[in-house]
Amino acid sequence: MDGDIEVQDDLAHLISKEQISLHTHMKINTNFSGEVVTINPGYAKVVLDTLEVMRADEIGMVHGGFIFGAADFAAMAAVNEPNVVLASCTCLFLSPVRVGDQVTFIAEEHQKEGKKRTVQVKGYVYDIKVFEGEFKTIITDRHVLRLDLLKNTEELNREV
Repeated sequence: MDGDIEVQDDLAHLISKEQISLHTHMKINTNFSGEVVTINPGYAKVVLDTLEVMRADEIGMVHGGFIFGAADFAAMAAVNEPNVVLASCTCLFLSPVRVGDQVTFIAEEHQKEGKKRTVQVKGYVYDIKVFEGEFKTIITDRHVLRLDLLKNTEELNREV
């Protein structure tokens, strides 16, 4: 099964590489975004324990925003650069998640091009794939909120 392959891949990462420290998203609330349990260069495993506050309806379905947030965090952890930001994402929600489920996200970098990274993320409840996405990220020289984007816009307007 696909889940068995992911478990084998995870074990291979644990055996073959030393774990490194997390260098991004240091202030994230892990109650809502999951906990990094394994991190290696270009690889991260994040576990999200779904909570009652994530409930979207009376039956107990978890809102997809929490699933996406944890998958995004896994992608950022796999890149593991202080100034990594999400540029775009294509994703599939393959199966609903219930309050109380534990979702395991496996994120692996698949492409590096300059400051751009493409990360594949898969999410599982037990061996059932519930999420799959391709995250395109960019590593900026400075924190994205410290970039002077308005200055560049004003200069362009003057040139026109």
